[in-house]
Amino acid sequence: MGLLQTGHENQETTSQAELAEEARKIRRLQIMMNMVISVISQDPKMTLEEASEMAADARRAALAMFPGKELAYDLIYRPRLQRIMNERFRLQ
Repeated sequence: MGLLQTGHENQETTSQAELAEEARKIRRLQIMMNMVISVISQDPKMTLEEASEMAADARRAALAMFPGKELAYDLIYRPRLQRIMNERFRLQ
């Protein structure tokens, strides 16, 4: 069917492929952030410095997957990480 597709059908397929890839990247990001939050909150040997580095690495990885989305990251994940670190390390 690929060669017989019209331009519109080809655009639809490309759009669906792009949406599927975007969904995969979002899911990968969610899994990564859940793992980071879990490790920071549960590893009794983790220091504040290690947790801060892990959070910074997670931010870099997220922005590598979604360039230019700093504001979205800062609105969605930064508060969660700050809350977890405040609870874990009793920061004020």
